[in-house]
Amino acid sequence: MEFSIQHIVFFLLVICTGLSAGLCFTWSNTVTPGIGRLDDFGFLSAFQQMNRVILNPTFFIVFLGPFFLGIANLFLFKNLSSTIWWMLLVAVLLYVIGVILVTVFGNVPLNEMIDQHNLDTLSKTELKDLRTAFENKWNRLHLIRTIASILSFITLIIITTQITK
Repeated sequence: MEFSIQHIVFFLLVICTGLSAGLCFTWSNTVTPGIGRLDDFGFLSAFQQMNRVILNPTFFIVFLGPFFLGIANLFLFKNLSSTIWWMLLVAVLLYVIGVILVTVFGNVPLNEMIDQHNLDTLSKTELKDLRTAFENKWNRLHLIRTIASILSFITLIIITTQITK
C-alpha cells in the first residue's frame, strides 16, 4: 500500500476521532462515576477545575480536528465510490452534530453555569440545587457525545478497510 496525501489526511481523521471517542468513553466510565460519588461541593469543584484544565491546545486540536479533517477528506475522496463517500459523510456528520454541536450548545453552557459560581460562598442547599440543575443534563448530553464519537470512529474504521485495499 502506498501512502498518499489522501491516506495521511484520512488517517489523521481516524486518529483524532479515535482519541475523542476514547476521551468520551473514558470520561463516561471513570471520571463521571468517580466524581459522582463526591459530595455536592467536591463534585462541583472537581467539575469546575476539569472544565478549566481541559481547555488547552492539545484538546482543541483533537476535538476540532475531525471537523476540519472531515471536510478535507470529503473533498479529497469525492471521486471514490459513492458508498465510501456517503459513509465518510455520515461519520463526519455524526461527529460534528453529536460531539461538536452537542458540546457547544449543551455541555459548554452547563459548564459555564457552574463556573460562574464561587462555590465557597454557596450554602449546602445552593450547592445541591446547582448540582441538580447540572449533573443529569450534563451526563445525558455526554452520553450522546460518547455514542456519536464511537459510531463515527467505527464508521471510519470500516472505511479504512475499503480505502487501504
